[in-house]
Amino acid sequence: MTGNIKIKNIYYMLSYAYQTLRETGYNNVSTEDFDNIHDLFAAIIIRGVGNQIKRGLYRDYIPREDVLPGLRGQINVSETIKQQSLSQGKLACTYDDFTEDSPHNRALKSTMLMLLRHGNVKSENKKNLRKLLQYFSSVTDIQPTEIRWDSMKYHRNNASYRMLIGICRLAVKGLLLTTDAGTHRLSTWLQDEEMYRLYERFVLSYYQQHHPEYAPRSSYIEWDLWNDADMTYLPTMKTDITLSCGDKKLIIDTKYYGHTMQVNTRYNSTTFISSNIYQIYTYVKNSDKSSTGKVAGVLLYAKTDEEITPNNDFNIGGNRISLKTLDLNREWHSITEELDNLCAWLDSNK
Repeated sequence: MTGNIKIKNIYYMLSYAYQTLRETGYNNVSTEDFDNIHDLFAAIIIRGVGNQIKRGLYRDYIPREDVLPGLRGQINVSETIKQQSLSQGKLACTYDDFTEDSPHNRALKSTMLMLLRHGNVKSENKKNLRKLLQYFSSVTDIQPTEIRWDSMKYHRNNASYRMLIGICRLAVKGLLLTTDAGTHRLSTWLQDEEMYRLYERFVLSYYQQHHPEYAPRSSYIEWDLWNDADMTYLPTMKTDITLSCGDKKLIIDTKYYGHTMQVNTRYNSTTFISSNIYQIYTYVKNSDKSSTGKVAGVLLYAKTDEEITPNNDFNIGGNRISLKTLDLNREWHSITEELDNLCAWLDSNK
């Protein structure tokens, strides 16, 4: 399924998930034609890192331990004694080094090297990646698998890195594969788990940008309990997207799977995925605690190449439940038109 999505549409999805890509510095990327996903990531990283170099690479205080001819920071007494440094006129010191060799820059360098070594990147982009890597000579080489994405912090001085690191993370976690021999190669397409996250983030960001009148958000739903029962072990209900208009509410749950239908080989039958139906129904009924019928739910699947795909509307227990598919391989205006049409129920009198 995933390999059938236009590369250009992946860029558009990224531009909603990462708003920085909609800035003028990335306009030329949107007009390029890409043969593969590796080239797309390379082009985005080249523009982003190039812009960052003009601003200056982020520097941070990194803790160091070293044996030095003079005092710097604090003396590590135990190491000084252990290494008999005093007899050589030296001290084992622990100090903070203000350097470009930060986790953020290590992640950028590692991702660029990954695309160079393993990626199907055209020669012009490879040339540009090599040029940029010259600015990272003081940054330690690490393997992509060593990057600790969740440990990176962002603040005013490195806010421009947030999008870049997000793109790098998507490239590494979505493309990097380890072979049976322990070596690495890049997948020809993003893994479904990473595409699912991108798909969900894109749909929410699209509504936030183009339909703020519906207050698009991800929201928690409380269980409609009739007593004071212990809720400790009840699962949390959190929507992917919630749209509101007056007293009406539309809950959208995005689904990115290799299959949008379930097949029972024993009975040779094809049905909707039951767990998805139960999930959206539970969200809707617990959100519509007064049974007004003014809460609806949509399961929004990314279209697959299956012969049968969901495209149905039901009224279940007084609430509208819809199953829709979004074809990510169509022209972009058709994709956005389908997303716009999902809002029609909110404006209707039904």
